[in-house]
Amino acid sequence: MHINNEDLVDEVVRVRGATQQLIPLVLDSPHSGTFYPSDFGHQVPIEQLRWGEDTHVERLFEDVLDIGGVMIDALFPRTYIDPNRARSDLKVDDLCDGGAGKLPFELKPSAKSKRGIGLIWTRAPVLRSPMYQHPISPAVVMHRLSRYYDVYHDKISQILDATHRRFGYFIHVNCHSMASRAKSSTLEEEESMRPDFVIGDRDGTTCAQGVTRQLERSLKQQGYSVSINDPYKGVELVRAYSDPQVGRHSVQLEVNRRLYMNEKTREPIAKFPEIQRVLGQAVGALLEWDSSKATTF
Repeated sequence: MHINNEDLVDEVVRVRGATQQLIPLVLDSPHSGTFYPSDFGHQVPIEQLRWGEDTHVERLFEDVLDIGGVMIDALFPRTYIDPNRARSDLKVDDLCDGGAGKLPFELKPSAKSKRGIGLIWTRAPVLRSPMYQHPISPAVVMHRLSRYYDVYHDKISQILDATHRRFGYFIHVNCHSMASRAKSSTLEEEESMRPDFVIGDRDGTTCAQGVTRQLERSLKQQGYSVSINDPYKGVELVRAYSDPQVGRHSVQLEVNRRLYMNEKTREPIAKFPEIQRVLGQAVGALLEWDSSKATTF
């Protein structure tokens, strides 16, 4: 039976297992939130917004609680504000006229925000229609940062720091799901099938290679296809809290949605418990990595 400890922080983030933590494993799911704030103001149907969810990921990985790990998940949707983006990841034209000058930081748009999927999404998933009728205001940006984004990051930072102090190192797994097929670049091209799992360590910079290889080995031994850093390398949450040289190891893991849910209805399929078991075994196997090597590559 899973540990039933739940710590709801401002109804924004949920933490399970922290008071019973026995091992240096911390998992987080930043994109599985399904509470859509009343001030969202989107103009696209909620059914379309849900394509942006990593639906059920917070459940898929919860077997880590049975072995003494910690699970953190966001309760709000990534389309409202995305905790896996840098807080400066916005374009000037995302904001009302002159709005960028009213923010207490410089905007540094990435390729993600240029596609409308930066810190605050301006394009809806799949159909790419405009999310809002008008550009958003700096006040909206600051509200979402302080009320949601910062609360999530503060909790992750707190848990990871406490884990590092207690065990001398941590392994942080940033948990996601991905559509089963990659979108083609032209209408004539067939969409390509993605692998079962994608591991991202930002080209070997966010964790010791032994961590990446241990995770890859465990998944492949269970009969699944695995890709490393292709097409997902990991974004803000593995970048921000990792420093392998001092035992702070962060790795991203993407799960192909076809393995555990109906991608149209978003309902779990019969194989859901099996994938839970697979992930529980793979994440648990990270403890087999020699912790004496925690500060080396």
